[in-house]
Amino acid sequence: MRHRNGGFKLGRNTSHRRALLRNLVTSIILNDRIHTTITKAKASRPIVEKMITLGKNGSVHARRQALAYLMTPESVDRLFNTVAPRYGSRPGGYSRIVRTGTRQGDASEMAYIELLGAELELSEKAEKRSAARAKRNEELQKQLAEQGEGEQPEPSVKP
Repeated sequence: MRHRNGGFKLGRNTSHRRALLRNLVTSIILNDRIHTTITKAKASRPIVEKMITLGKNGSVHARRQALAYLMTPESVDRLFNTVAPRYGSRPGGYSRIVRTGTRQGDASEMAYIELLGAELELSEKAEKRSAARAKRNEELQKQLAEQGEGEQPEPSVKP
């Protein structure tokens, strides 16, 4: 029996589990939202909250602690310069888990884990993506039209 043995094992050994959580937390800080399983989201949530608390502290020691855990220096810079100041007056609860249903392949429960207050940045990213997609489609249509004009249609031959 696992009485009073807390934590999530996630079906991995210790080093793999640690690497997985480090990657998840780094991705959450860099992207503000990730799509993962509910269990992984629940396991990574306390670590994300701890990293944001370190970012709010802002000391050199806190920066070094964050750098020791997060995978990239860019994520540390984003944590201390962008993410942590967003929660200056908030005492905790910086993230939310939104369930999205089951995954097609193995029916595991999926969810978004996202940082609160990042809706503005996420909507800006979505607008940029849709504008780039529209521009790409427009250029593709233009190329297809040019190719269609350049080719001579074959005369229809009736037997």
